Amino acid sequence: MTLTSSSPQQAGIRPSSAAKETTALRSFTFAAYATQALVVSYFPLYFLDHGFSSQQIGIIYSTGPFISIFANLLMGMASDKYRTIKKLLHILLFGQLVMVSLLFPIDTFALTCVVMICFYFFQTPINPLSDSLFLLSSTYTGTPYALIRIFGSLGFAVSAYLFGLILKMTSSEYTLPLAIATISITLVLTFLLRDYQGSMRKMEFSGFFKLLRKPNVVAFFTILLVISTAHRMYEGFLAVTLRQMGASDSLVGLAWMFSAFSEIPIFFLLGKYGHKFKELPLLFLASLLYGIRLLLVAEMSEPWMVVITQLMHSITFGIFFSTALRYITQLIPDQYRSSGQAVFAIVWNGISGVLSGLFGGIIYGMFGRETFFLIAAGLAGLAAIGFIAKHYVESRNSV
Repeated sequence: MTLTSSSPQQAGIRPSSAAKETTALRSFTFAAYATQALVVSYFPLYFLDHGFSSQQIGIIYSTGPFISIFANLLMGMASDKYRTIKKLLHILLFGQLVMVSLLFPIDTFALTCVVMICFYFFQTPINPLSDSLFLLSSTYTGTPYALIRIFGSLGFAVSAYLFGLILKMTSSEYTLPLAIATISITLVLTFLLRDYQGSMRKMEFSGFFKLLRKPNVVAFFTILLVISTAHRMYEGFLAVTLRQMGASDSLVGLAWMFSAFSEIPIFFLLGKYGHKFKELPLLFLASLLYGIRLLLVAEMSEPWMVVITQLMHSITFGIFFSTALRYITQLIPDQYRSSGQAVFAIVWNGISGVLSGLFGGIIYGMFGRETFFLIAAGLAGLAAIGFIAKHYVESRNSV
């Protein structure tokens, strides 16, 4: 399957109905990414203001992704087995509401870890399930994946900056009420979505696990783990780094807004023209640029400099994520769509989150920011070598 789409008429639905469904999908992804803006940008600052150390924050951000490994696989397989995405989204968003509510009275590290583990169980499967929904919806709406996913970037960018202004005027204590609001809005919007998964045939689990054992698939996910660990190290400790450099909450929000806005044109361009370029060379380029970006951050001393480098998010994450998703559609057949996206999420968010949170927190606390980002840059460089080597191997085998 590619990221191209058919017209609504070819899918047998009216253009007016397709337009409504596209609007619902875009509104949903805008709201869902608003919650992610809070989780990524301001939850670390919330925990920091509650007296947690960088090592403790690292543990929080690693225990959650650890449980997400099981959550993503469970939800992906449940979606493919029972042919539903919409019902699972209802369950996951309600669970998020419950977990965030439980954080209000808690001020101890141990209990916070327990609640955040549960929160991540409900939060981390949202993205892979949503991506599956957007990919499957293109057949019915005629709208490419990229033109829906762009609204997630908009939601993240606008919310990151807006929430930064709100929290600067108030305090980090308002982080949780804001999360309750964004999750509630997202939950309401899911009722407007169509359950596209229901039209596909059920998967055979034996075939899926056999597919995962193929050398080509194993090699891709191994290299993906290396670059995603570097990405998670950067993402998980960016807010802490900026705060320690003297940045305000609004400047932290501006940093995330820059990164999210910068990826919008890349998603759009790759959605329209990306199929003209081979995936592995593009992944090599993105990984190489990740390394340069991380090297720059390691040497910077002013928070505004780091904020400017966030514009490189377009040519690092933007290129990488869209291209990796396109490459996955070639590796994983349609009947395994949600499960394949779940495995991608397990590596991209789960295993890399555990590694970057546990070891990254220790490295950051013991050796400081410069060594931390130099190691992340080294991992990105290693991934770049892996992708270009894989490209040459595949090219030689195809001759």
